[in-house]
Amino acid sequence: MFAIQAHRDRTAPSAAPAAPTPAPEPDPQPEPKPGTVKSELRRLTKDIDTTRGALRDTIQHLAIVRYDAFGDTGGKLSWSLALLDDHGDGVVLTSINSRADARTYAKEVRTFTSESKLSPEEEEALETLRKEATPTDPLL
Repeated sequence: MFAIQAHRDRTAPSAAPAAPTPAPEPDPQPEPKPGTVKSELRRLTKDIDTTRGALRDTIQHLAIVRYDAFGDTGGKLSWSLALLDDHGDGVVLTSINSRADARTYAKEVRTFTSESKLSPEEEEALETLRKEATPTDPLL
């Protein structure tokens, strides 16, 4: 009886093609023994990935523009400094110097833009960082 059933299975037309069987998942790698080179390498790799993730939120990109704010002063003592993280978030600091005084301003930046009106020099500092960012750079 078994031989007849097997023969029928091979010769009978199938109604629908058999679905492909999914490839078996590879066996998970066992955790290496503590204190071995493999375990230390795995731990260090995780630490590096964690550190890289944290660095994206730190100030890493800067551009400075020096200029003479007034016609009666020289030496380019005034400046605007853009400090940004990988997301284009940060601050623009500006110091405007005259013969009589110096004033300092800070303006918040989110994705290369500010809600505060920016001076041409502040815009230039931000534009410098925007241009330096490449399509694969996290700054974009």
